[in-house]
Amino acid sequence: MNEAVREARRGSVIKGATGDWELVIGLEVHAQVQSESKLFSGASTAFGGDPNSHVSLVDAAMPGMLPVINAECVRQAIRTGLGLKAEINLSSRFDRKNYFYPDLPQGYQISQYQFPIVGEGIVYVDMPDGSVVEVGIERVHLEQDAGKSLHDQHPTKSFVDLNRSGVALMEIVSRPDMRSADEAKAYISKLRTILRYLGTSDADMEKGNLRADVNVSVRRPGEGFGTRCEIKNVNSIRFAGQAIDYEARRQVGILEDGGTIDQETRLFDARTGETRSMRSKEEAHDYRYFPDPDLLPLVVAQADVDDLAAHLPELPDAKKARFVADYGLTAYDAGVLVSDKASAAYFEQVAEGRDAKLAANWVINELFGRLNKEGHDIEDSPISASQLGGIIDLIANETISGKIAKDVFEIVWSEGGDPAKVVEERGLKQVTDTGAIESAVDEVIAANPDKVEQAKAKPSMAGWFVGQVMKATGGKANPKAVNEIVKAKLGVE
Repeated sequence: MNEAVREARRGSVIKGATGDWELVIGLEVHAQVQSESKLFSGASTAFGGDPNSHVSLVDAAMPGMLPVINAECVRQAIRTGLGLKAEINLSSRFDRKNYFYPDLPQGYQISQYQFPIVGEGIVYVDMPDGSVVEVGIERVHLEQDAGKSLHDQHPTKSFVDLNRSGVALMEIVSRPDMRSADEAKAYISKLRTILRYLGTSDADMEKGNLRADVNVSVRRPGEGFGTRCEIKNVNSIRFAGQAIDYEARRQVGILEDGGTIDQETRLFDARTGETRSMRSKEEAHDYRYFPDPDLLPLVVAQADVDDLAAHLPELPDAKKARFVADYGLTAYDAGVLVSDKASAAYFEQVAEGRDAKLAANWVINELFGRLNKEGHDIEDSPISASQLGGIIDLIANETISGKIAKDVFEIVWSEGGDPAKVVEERGLKQVTDTGAIESAVDEVIAANPDKVEQAKAKPSMAGWFVGQVMKATGGKANPKAVNEIVKAKLGVE
């Protein structure tokens, strides 16, 4: 996206005492690669093992141990690049990024610096207002994770767990294309969805498998970039939004008081909702990057890239376009359904051979609403796609009304069973016998002569009669038939 187009999009303008300020945000997202073993060793990547139970001699940096590249991690990085519509670099290189930390036993991290495996790409971010924000991807590179320091195991000592040491990460670096906390949150969400569709990362933020370093700066609208601060290791989308909002206000306050922003690394404290200084921001030369002498340059054949591209799954943007074109859904509804791969598959099972718009309405409003309320994932839904489809079939053939369908949904959610049998056994079929409906309408009209006169003067009063008839029949009367008979009896349109 060129600068003129980007600036035409209004982001989160901060009203300061001396005028407006604009947010500029870029993200470095670290996603753990979905693989059974680590980037340079055969140690397990399984989550939740006892401390230091998934550590090889390579991970522990024992003398003489040499790294060996995990080919599947390379393939996963290429798949990710293809999913981000990015350039795949057939030749890349691993470098040593030197720094000391207790949970980094080598004294350096094997990463990619000048020559990453994936180059420039793009992510299209759908916003709630229907707009689409284009976020450029600068690069995606492979690197190994560090271990974890544990500070809560002993009152005076810290412990080190190397289970994560050497786990493969993809660092996905965006351009500074986001202009609000909402855009940044939507970008992380979209990126997580793409990774999960591809199967290249489970992107589970609770397990630390997706973390974001958030770069924030402010400037006067139309001016050049300001000095940025990096907020490290933000592990939830909600916290990312809170960290951006706080940091932006902090920087505006300093600048309006006549101060300057120090380029530094900061941490976000979820308890206080504030960021705090961690250290001055390092530059590349501080890490003394140099090619890792134990690893040859990584060379990938174009034929292998083409083969991976040919076997990619249908990705969210393509699936959304198909849902709009094939099912006649709104862009919003399609976007909700494709935001999770399992949810999209569930919807397609429900919609097969049925009214897709009605299916989408039930999946989004009834099912998703109930799942969210009770904290279930779609995979744990008490109602299967075939059961929900069965409820929709009963509505379509007018066996039950939409109102009764909600009662059936509740029964099947709580007790299970075949919706058709539930309706039959509990006497929930809707009344379609026009004679019975006419009788109920006549009774309501006879009992309310004053309202009959009102309805003749005010035809919209017919709706009151419809409601009374539905109440009298326990909600079982066919609403369409009731409406037609009421209007005919009252002589109103």
